Amino acid sequence: MEIILKYFPDLSEVQKKQFELLYSLYEEWNSKINVISRKDIQNLYERHVLHSLGISKVISFPEKADVMDVGTGGGFPGLPLAILFPECHFHLVDSVGKKLKVIGNIGDSIGLKNIKTHHSRVEDLNLKVDYVVSRAVAVLKTFTFWVDKRIVQKNDSIINRGIYYLKGDTLNEELKVYKGSHQITNLSDFFDEEFFKTKKVIYLPR
Repeated sequence: MEIILKYFPDLSEVQKKQFELLYSLYEEWNSKINVISRKDIQNLYERHVLHSLGISKVISFPEKADVMDVGTGGGFPGLPLAILFPECHFHLVDSVGKKLKVIGNIGDSIGLKNIKTHHSRVEDLNLKVDYVVSRAVAVLKTFTFWVDKRIVQKNDSIINRGIYYLKGDTLNEELKVYKGSHQITNLSDFFDEEFFKTKKVIYLPR
């Protein structure tokens, strides 16, 4: 928990408590359903929670925005971002129902009111959102094909609509075949830990 407070010292007391509860809840659920590598549970806050929150260093989601987390798995990056942005609506999408059961239970246990889970492939989901977030579920060219039609296209107060994608070492190879506009942010500019040395957020405007 200390690593979260190191980089996000202005959390409310409610947010602090919600983040604090995550470890025991994920540890309990992970013993039943493998939503995080069991070897990695000790690194929950650094490699999953803080990594997810790295998106907030690139975009501060405005109030009432709709955000879709595609291939959320164990709830990352969507669940930590939902804690950080309680005035936004988060749609956590995955094709594996048992993982969504875990996310829903954890969300209820910490009193999170702004998440909704969707048991579906994103290609089959009839949902329009302002932002899409994800953590390396497919190569960029494939991923953008899946989600492009899900992002609202209109002129209003919502800024910088598009895709915010957490990626690592394979990014340069993918960009050789991806021809769309993009902006890359190195998470090592914000977080000191060795884990973030190669971690990036790529913004794909839409």
